[in-house]
Order: sequence, then C-alpha cells, then structure tokens
Amino acid sequence: MDKSNVILIGMPGSGKSTCGVIAAKVMLKNFFDTDLLLQGLEQSRLQELIDSRGTEYFYEAEEKAILSLNIEATVIATGGSVIYSQKAMEHLRSLGTVVYLHLGYDTMMKRINDFTTRGIVVKGGSSLLDMYNERLPLYEKYADVIIDCDSNTVEETVEKIVKTVTG
Repeated sequence: MDKSNVILIGMPGSGKSTCGVIAAKVMLKNFFDTDLLLQGLEQSRLQELIDSRGTEYFYEAEEKAILSLNIEATVIATGGSVIYSQKAMEHLRSLGTVVYLHLGYDTMMKRINDFTTRGIVVKGGSSLLDMYNERLPLYEKYADVIIDCDSNTVEETVEKIVKTVTG
C-alpha cells in the first residue's frame, strides 16, 4: 500500500479534525475522520457508546474500525484514544506518516468545553489530568513527527503539518 496518508493523533482539542480538513485541502488529499467511521459502524454517538457499552467495548470497536481502513492519499484524523491499541497504531503506521499534534494540559482544558458530550474516554475513577498523563507517552511512542500546537492558530498548525510531510 502507498504510504501517502497523513495520520493525525493527539489529545482532545489538539486540532486533529479541524486542522486535518484544511491540511487535506492544501495537500490535495482526501480527509477521513475515524470518530465518524466509528459512529457510523456503531450507529451511536461516541459518548452514548461509552456510556451504554463501557470503555472496553469502545476500545474494541475503535480498534476494529481502524483495522478496517484501507485508504490512500488521505489525511486521517483519529480519535484521541486510538493509541491504546497497539494493533490499530501499527496499522495506521503502515498506512502513512503519524503526526502527533502535541497540546499542553492547560491548553487542552481551555480549548474543550464539552467534556460530558464530546466522547472523551476517561477510565472510571480517573481525572482528565490522569488521562492526559497516561496518554502522553503513548502519543510520543507512536509519532513519526511531533508538532507543538500550544500557541498555534489553526493556520499555523496546518502550515506545520503540510511542511512536515511534504518537505
């Protein structure tokens, strides 16, 4: 398979979907959001899926959705919890360049105001800070490229994505 895809990973609020759409237009690629794929396959909003079936089911469904991907020339925005599945991340890495949109905890908290409905997987008894600290090393582990997005505008992040993957 052609590794012409750009796979965006990162914390909730890092700009994966927002910047991904614009980067796809700039790079003349398609855009694909794996959260939308998961919602379509499960016929449920992400938060409803988490609330009704639990986090373990969510992780399994997300992995299954990711493993079904067979696309080229696409910017792929992933769900923030995709990094919990080694199989899913290995599949994504086989499809293209994995770009981690890094965001500090305080910036994440400022950017997101719909925690209860957004579909953010936080394990029972854990806080958002716990989730952040748990995910951080996993994003770094799977990233081919890391872009710091803390002080970037959407346009600046898009510019860095494009520059990073096109040279």
